[in-house]
Amino acid sequence: MFRLSILFIFLISNVFAQDSKTIKRILSFQQELNKDFASEETSPLTPKDLKHFKSLDFFKIDTSFCVKAKFVRTPYETPFVMKTTTGSEPLYVKYGEVHFVLQSKAFALNVYQSMELKTEPEYDTYLFLPFTDLTNAESSYSGGRFIDLKIPDGDFILIDFNTSYNPYCAYNYRYSCPIPPEKNHLAIKILAGVKRFKNESENK
Repeated sequence: MFRLSILFIFLISNVFAQDSKTIKRILSFQQELNKDFASEETSPLTPKDLKHFKSLDFFKIDTSFCVKAKFVRTPYETPFVMKTTTGSEPLYVKYGEVHFVLQSKAFALNVYQSMELKTEPEYDTYLFLPFTDLTNAESSYSGGRFIDLKIPDGDFILIDFNTSYNPYCAYNYRYSCPIPPEKNHLAIKILAGVKRFKNESENK
């Protein structure tokens, strides 16, 4: 009985330690994002909004939206033009698929690689995960959100929806942003990540 109690305490402590590490990583993401938005050099905000900026509005951190997904490479895909908010024509290629379970439902999303960014050494492992969900136009940006990923070493990849963020066109109409493909819609509410910014109509 004593050994079972020790094992239970160890398991519980391990879970809390993992959650604590995850929360710290998410808080670091939020701090870095706020830092970029507060800087005149890197902020996508209009001068008016930048003047009054203090912090982005985030959903409450929820580690249940941090999922371990099966990564399936899909080689030999043909590059395609991803639709954007302005009609610009960036080239992407489907790099693979991520398969995971969230809220007792199974999902599969496509992940993409920018044909332009892959030529730059600092972005050669960068993957792009755009998605939409049932919070869009309510508590999150109507056009969907993005998650930055890196090519995994193995067959699994961590997807943390707490690190999902809005495209720059959610803040300033001058930006051209990719529109998430219809296949990347999640028929649930992703109550994690960055919320919508004020009244979107003000930025159009």
